[in-house]
Amino acid sequence: MLRYQENNELHRDFHGTTNTTLDYIAEHYGEDALKTILRKTGHDVYKSIREKLEKGDASELIEHLTWFFHREGAEFNLSVRENEIRFECLECPAHKHLKKLGLKISPFSCLQTLEVNKGMCEGTPWVASVEHLGDDHCVQVFRRKAER
Repeated sequence: MLRYQENNELHRDFHGTTNTTLDYIAEHYGEDALKTILRKTGHDVYKSIREKLEKGDASELIEHLTWFFHREGAEFNLSVRENEIRFECLECPAHKHLKKLGLKISPFSCLQTLEVNKGMCEGTPWVASVEHLGDDHCVQVFRRKAER
C-alpha cells in the first residue's frame, strides 16, 4: 500500500507556497543549496519508495506518481517497461494552479521535480531524468542502470 496516499481535502495552494519557497532558497542560499535540499527530500521523505527501488521494485513509485497526478486531475500517460518508466505529464498541475493564482512560475519548479526524483533513486539501480516538451509538459523518466 502506498505510504504517502492522502485522502483528505486537496489544498492546491501548497503549490504557491512551494513556488515561493523555491525562489527564496535559491535567492538567499544559492541553487546548489536548493538542489541539496530537494535531493534530500526525495531521499528521506520518500524513503519507502527508495527502499523498494533499492530492491528493484518500482511498484510504489508508479503508484505514487499515478495517485498524486490523478488526485489533482492532471492528464498523464504512463509507460512501464522492465528497465524504464516514462511518466508524461501533459499539463503540470502545479503550473496550472499557479497561473490560476496569477503567480509567476519559479524558474526552479522543474528542477524540484528532477532533484526530488534523483533523491528517490539515490543508491538504487535506477536513475531519474526529466525531458521538457513544453512549458507545462514534461516526461519524468526512470531508467534502470545498465549492469556492469
